[in-house]
Amino acid sequence: YITPTAITIITLSIIMGTILTMSSSNWLMAWIGLELNMLATLPIISKPKTTRASEATIKYFLTQAIASAMMLLSSTTNAWQTGNWDILELKNKFSTTIMALSLMMKMGAAPVHFWLPEVLQGTTLQTALLITTWQKLAPITLMYMISNNIQPALLMSAGVLSMVVGGLGGINQTQLRKTMAYSSINNLGWTIMIMALSPNLAIMNITIYIIMTTPVFLMMKNTSMKTLQNLTTTWTTSTAMTLSIALLMLSTSGLPPFTGFMPKMLALNELITQKLTTLATLAIMTSLISLLFYLRIAYLIMMLTP
Repeated sequence: YITPTAITIITLSIIMGTILTMSSSNWLMAWIGLELNMLATLPIISKPKTTRASEATIKYFLTQAIASAMMLLSSTTNAWQTGNWDILELKNKFSTTIMALSLMMKMGAAPVHFWLPEVLQGTTLQTALLITTWQKLAPITLMYMISNNIQPALLMSAGVLSMVVGGLGGINQTQLRKTMAYSSINNLGWTIMIMALSPNLAIMNITIYIIMTTPVFLMMKNTSMKTLQNLTTTWTTSTAMTLSIALLMLSTSGLPPFTGFMPKMLALNELITQKLTTLATLAIMTSLISLLFYLRIAYLIMMLTP
């Protein structure tokens, strides 16, 4: 049991940490914000008194701590070379690469995504919602701020890798939280890939993803959905909710009539404008892989119910 005072302190710390990071112009303040945020999240993840929750907490702590250390290494090296702690002045090539990897680790993008499905599976649905939405804001903002200085090849290859990992990883899942984790990795792939060409489009992409994924988690929480098996049984008790989940899943996959199609179409348009047709084709191929598991969820809801 966490007391109301503790809940208030934790909530404020999480909000303050993110705001501090998003509004700072100095690497040290941004780092302090991320640390505050991470330390406040730990008691929330470990709240269910199960071995699984404790394991998830340790995994979350270790990955975030490593990412924070990389972030400090990167900013210190840059300050040592240029004498500047300013976020926008991250000019050193080594620093930008390490920083990009550190931020990817913070938000759970491939190739440093391994912690995300495990942590989500080990905790409650509300915490999973917090980790897949709010906790991505600060690292994405930092990446947006340094997007001019990161090598485009790094961002694009990490983006495509995230799409592939998110698509292939989600196919074999029966646990909904793990599926949502891979869905998150897949969507981060699109965000990171387009960050290299049009950072504003990347921000729009992640915003739309957050808007679509929040109601999914809230409805899962409301109907106590944990596995694909639950999806088929909740239809009888809460029809509108289950149907909404199906539609939101199709939207997140980027199927044309839905909202989720817009950022993907704009991203592909941007890629083709920049003469990156091969990358655009790759992106379409990988979104087909992820469409497979989104469609499966929709199919289970629509077809296997009376």
